[in-house]
Amino acid sequence: MRKRFRPQPRRENKNPHKINEKILAPEVRLVGDNIEVGIYPIRKALDLSDEMGLDLVEISPNAAPPVCKIMEYKKFLYEQKKREKAMKAKASKVVVKEIRFGPNTDDHDYEFKKKHAEKFLKDGAKLKAYVFFKGRSIVYKDQGEILLLRLASELEEWGKVEQMPRLEGKRMTMFIAPKTKGK
Repeated sequence: MRKRFRPQPRRENKNPHKINEKILAPEVRLVGDNIEVGIYPIRKALDLSDEMGLDLVEISPNAAPPVCKIMEYKKFLYEQKKREKAMKAKASKVVVKEIRFGPNTDDHDYEFKKKHAEKFLKDGAKLKAYVFFKGRSIVYKDQGEILLLRLASELEEWGKVEQMPRLEGKRMTMFIAPKTKGK
């Protein structure tokens, strides 16, 4: 049986702000450049915006009376998008680095991996340290926990433990977050 095509209802380009004739309040508080701030009837505010060749935009609809500003709306939206994009780019992205140990890792390997862990934390990345138990090595889970706790205590200067060692299947995992510069 074939599906029938059903046309979707047309969606209007929904603006986040009410502009010009879409503003329904009888009077508005007008703010903006080259305008005397005050309360105006909606008709006069619209006439002022037409004279300037700009749009009347409702900035704060919940105020009594609503606050409107005379501005170039498309330019305002463009600058707002640009600001949001810049804020998103500045937001820090969390990087998680992993270090794997065996339950019977010898001292040299441990020190080598500890140096890498230290470098990761200094660079601001989170650290996921885990002990992987192969076959019957699961009987050494206490050694794995001791190894992870030793790592946590030795890296205390550069990071703080976010999650204590926890056994999940054949892995014992621990998370260490880098210390922020202020702390």
